[in-house]
Amino acid sequence: MKRRKGFQAFIVLAAAACLLLTAGCSPNLLVFNTAGPVAEVEKRLIIISIVLVSIVTIPVILLLFYIIYRYRDTPDNTAPYRPEWSESRLLEIIWWGIPIIIVGILGAYTVRDTFVLTKPQAKAGPPLTIQVVSLNWKWLFLYPEQNIATVNYCQIPVNRTVEFMLTADSPMNSFWVPQLGGQEYTMPGMAMRLWLTANKPGDYYGTGANFTGKGFAHMRFNVAARSDLEFNNWVQQVKRTAPALPDRGYAELAHPSIAEQASFSSFPPELFRKTVVRDGGMYMKKDPRKKAQTTETKHNHAH
Repeated sequence: MKRRKGFQAFIVLAAAACLLLTAGCSPNLLVFNTAGPVAEVEKRLIIISIVLVSIVTIPVILLLFYIIYRYRDTPDNTAPYRPEWSESRLLEIIWWGIPIIIVGILGAYTVRDTFVLTKPQAKAGPPLTIQVVSLNWKWLFLYPEQNIATVNYCQIPVNRTVEFMLTADSPMNSFWVPQLGGQEYTMPGMAMRLWLTANKPGDYYGTGANFTGKGFAHMRFNVAARSDLEFNNWVQQVKRTAPALPDRGYAELAHPSIAEQASFSSFPPELFRKTVVRDGGMYMKKDPRKKAQTTETKHNHAH
């Protein structure tokens, strides 16, 4: 009876410790409060990972408390003493077989979802391209189709796939909007691609996830998801009211500093591509028509 009460006390103590450690965790964690299909797939993968890992961790934690109590060094302990015991095939199969099965299941889900997320998740109209340049310590968003630009915020239409093309004109960083999807690196000389979609209107928190110096804490931005009508009205308002961003303005913006939200009615042509190439890289999204035009121009010059 005493042994059973002691074991129950250990279980209660372990549960209390878990509650204490998780007391500061909010139920509305951004990664679980999803607002898009990409984030939904990733949330499902996180939940599957938690469940599979718990199959190992919870029994191990409970066994730890049980072993501490059962084999404690006290005069009244009746646990068997077997110094010649060396192995158990059953236990070997359990503690090697279960992790192997879990890794296999988790790997299958991860591979499947990773390949799913390499393609657009929504098919409502053509994707909206937004070019993103991470700077010290701010984010620049370029809209090549609309010929406008913003700093530390961007606006996107709801239920429309957004193709974020990412690069850096500063140390490497990481672009992350937790409620819309996972993070993607921004690197000098490279143009990375990230597909995201918002399936409901709202303002979503975005941030840089790589430490880049003293202004790192200010590398936050806001993603406003609005209806198509509101998005088009916003574009027209920026074109009418915001100043232009010339080459000199971009050079000043690229200087390490902390900036507030800003809008620009235009920006230098091919600013994103020139930024990537200037840092020694090549534009990721190759256009075969441009290649054909370049080849034709060389051919004409040769003649």
